[in-house]
Amino acid sequence: MAAGFSTGPDPIEWVIMVEEKEPKKAKKPKKRRWYHNFADAFVMVWKAELGWGIAILGAVLAGTAAGVGIGLYFGQGIYGGFVGFLTGLVIGMFVLTWRVRKVSYSQIDGRPGASIAVLDQIKRGWNINQEPVQINPRSQDLVFRMVGKPGIVLVSEGPTHRVQRLLVDEKRKVQRVAPKVPVTFVNVGNDEGQVSLLKLQRHIKRLPKHLSAAEVHAVSNRLNSLGGAALPIPKGIDPMRARPDRKGQRGR
Repeated sequence: MAAGFSTGPDPIEWVIMVEEKEPKKAKKPKKRRWYHNFADAFVMVWKAELGWGIAILGAVLAGTAAGVGIGLYFGQGIYGGFVGFLTGLVIGMFVLTWRVRKVSYSQIDGRPGASIAVLDQIKRGWNINQEPVQINPRSQDLVFRMVGKPGIVLVSEGPTHRVQRLLVDEKRKVQRVAPKVPVTFVNVGNDEGQVSLLKLQRHIKRLPKHLSAAEVHAVSNRLNSLGGAALPIPKGIDPMRARPDRKGQRGR
């Protein structure tokens, strides 16, 4: 090629340029099936409670063996084994569901906000504040508020003698806007007189009913105007509202 004429980019460079321009396609996440969740739950129970993990596996194997034995007696070994496997699997899943609930609760027991993670599963018929309405920053004692047919329920986390002040303060506050609504205290914990995380849902569902669905909605709207607890944010200059020093910028 004569001097002064450009032949363009080298073929190898051109291929590299094309590859850089073409965006890489993101891999689609694999779709999770029911057996994936079953496997994850089984591994969690196996690691936390080996004995129950063996019992669950044993239920499936025992069911299959019993099904094969009964099937062979009637000349239907394969069919009996299949039915026995399904029966053992159902029993194993029932036990697994029970143990997973206990293991998962034991992992969050004692952590701030553990009670709201349990209460979130009762959503039907209840209006639950996701943020604490009372808080002790030093001890991390919390009080959550929920409204349902039993009335206003204040759920506290922390020793009974420490959270009593927080509960009384919150009760006084809610009674200003809903004076005739019953207020119930529920103290979550593992000490005497407290309700454990594992029994919290059942305890809440067994509370006596006092309000109708319409009254629950009306009370919730009143309490929403109260807001939540003042979070322990350090006082000082708000950087979003700070104004620049114009004189300092001009060197004066």
